[in-house]
Amino acid sequence: MTVRIVTDSSCDLPQQVADALGISIVPLKISFGNDEYVDRTTITADEFWRKCAASAELPQTAAPSEGDFTKVYEQLRSEGATGIVVIALSSSLSATMQSAVNAAKSVAGTIDVRIVDSRNASLGVGLTAVECAERAAAGDSIDQIVALAERLVPRTHVFGALDTLENLKKGGRIGGAKAMLASALSIKPLIEVRDGLVEEAGKQRTRGKALNSLLETLRSAGRVERLGVLHAQCADIDDFVAKVREIYQGDIMVGDIGAVIGTHAGQGTIGIAFRTAD
Repeated sequence: MTVRIVTDSSCDLPQQVADALGISIVPLKISFGNDEYVDRTTITADEFWRKCAASAELPQTAAPSEGDFTKVYEQLRSEGATGIVVIALSSSLSATMQSAVNAAKSVAGTIDVRIVDSRNASLGVGLTAVECAERAAAGDSIDQIVALAERLVPRTHVFGALDTLENLKKGGRIGGAKAMLASALSIKPLIEVRDGLVEEAGKQRTRGKALNSLLETLRSAGRVERLGVLHAQCADIDDFVAKVREIYQGDIMVGDIGAVIGTHAGQGTIGIAFRTAD
């Protein structure tokens, strides 16, 4: 059996990593007013951030259609895949997983497609997809890969430090006066993905303290077996990665926060995604 891994563009995986492991990425869509773009296809991260800065309102994100997933499933089947495992953006955050499920029903009988809810976002999705793809390449069965993914879900964590409240203000999640006061006080919110939802994880008075809080989270996480760092066009990313290396000596995947996650997190966000040992 040849098993292939599919995920969606919320994963924030570097394209070269996805290509090397044969991971198919189904893109979400991004709209600025009446202008719609296909994530990672018709809009780059740089273009996305430029448009965000020029827009008074947040762009809108839309899940892939059932047909978008069906097209990928059929393409992989034509390439010789006999099974597909989809690692999807948390079903509590998007309708993406439902589209993947509906598409799986449409190809039932022609190829075995299994859907796993990552209960995560950004590289929390990406790291799980990578591990599953490595096992697929090693010849694991579809049942083994699904079981692995389900074990990884509760052990995969994402934390982030936002640099600006502008996106939260544009999105109506924080009032203008409150955002202005918080910005004047240099408040930097911390977030985490918890039980499939993005939740507050505290706040710090400076960016330095916020990033140090991420490092402390990693330091206190116990034995970490896989780690990624995600960022949204951050000039200080190399310095942050260097500090992460003082705590974690394994390979570190560095991914750009794309349009899907960036819409809500905002430019300047830095985060960590990691999987803990059993």
